[in-house]
Amino acid sequence: MHSLPLTLAIVYLASHCVRAGTVSKGGDCSVASQRLNLGTYQFYSECDIITFCNATASKCELKGCRKDQFPFGYADNADFPPLCPSGMFCPDEEDQCLEVLPVSSPCQFNRDDQCQPPPNHAQLKDVQGFGRNSNGAVCLHNICMWANATTGEACTVENTVFAVFGSDGHEYADVVSRDNCQINSYCDSSTLLCVKTKEYGASCTGNKECASFNCLSAGACGSSTDTPAHVSKWVYGVVAACALGGVVGTLSLLLTLHKKEREEARKQRMQYWEEQNALRSSFLSMQEAAHTSLHSFDGNTRRLQNGSSKRHSYYDDLQTPPMQGPSKSLSGLRYTVVSDDGYDSQLQTPYASGQASPSCSAPR
Repeated sequence: MHSLPLTLAIVYLASHCVRAGTVSKGGDCSVASQRLNLGTYQFYSECDIITFCNATASKCELKGCRKDQFPFGYADNADFPPLCPSGMFCPDEEDQCLEVLPVSSPCQFNRDDQCQPPPNHAQLKDVQGFGRNSNGAVCLHNICMWANATTGEACTVENTVFAVFGSDGHEYADVVSRDNCQINSYCDSSTLLCVKTKEYGASCTGNKECASFNCLSAGACGSSTDTPAHVSKWVYGVVAACALGGVVGTLSLLLTLHKKEREEARKQRMQYWEEQNALRSSFLSMQEAAHTSLHSFDGNTRRLQNGSSKRHSYYDDLQTPPMQGPSKSLSGLRYTVVSDDGYDSQLQTPYASGQASPSCSAPR
């Protein structure tokens, strides 16, 4: 009857599936086949993950208890076997709850919870949760003990080599050393005496030698793995200044870009206004030139009709020789220009409202 330590079981299960048996409920099994897997010390049975081998009937039956709050291998809607009440424990076979065992009783491998705690368990228990004992009781070499050996006293130590699988798939050896010394001391394997734990920076060969339970790979005791990180005040100032600078820089950049966009829009509007103004000026100039040309042409026509002057035409302005022949070579049409105030430019008489002014008239 044996069990794999919880911390190493987590490492193992993260890289390998649980290697349980394949025999389901009601199938034949043998208690003699139960063993510890080499390297991992995982308990193995011919029965599957939700059954145990009944030694009396040699049949696989549903488990009668569980060790973990959330057992492995069950379906989401499955009914879990019950947890054991206080003062009892569930063995590795998980067949039924049993009473905790007194000191010097045989216990399963690394199952400190199977041993009765000492009367002063409040002072001896591992409150840091490093797995050195359970309520002041410890199972070493499959024997229940109390972790009450003081500094300088004789102690019992158990060194176990576990096979740990890394993320690269390779197998590594991990030596776990456990003893029955009180907290803040450890059992020296060479002298088998309890020695006071070492402080930060001292040389070490294992986690149990350090008060922080953290021996670094460089061979020196480091801070506890759950020690909060303390940051100097100047770091907060630098971070705040960088954050403020980032906000101010972002706002300045946005304002600059917006200003450039507004300037471009203003230039476009100004260019459009100038083009429209130039176009309007051109139209006005064309209109004035047309009025002037029509008035000049109308005056020449009157002089020709009255016989008071020589015929003058538009061709004279272009220095073109006058056409030979009678005056009837002209079109004979008299143009009439209507000004903006509603008067005929020739007769200077208003035309009736709503009456269209003729653009030309027959020769008189």
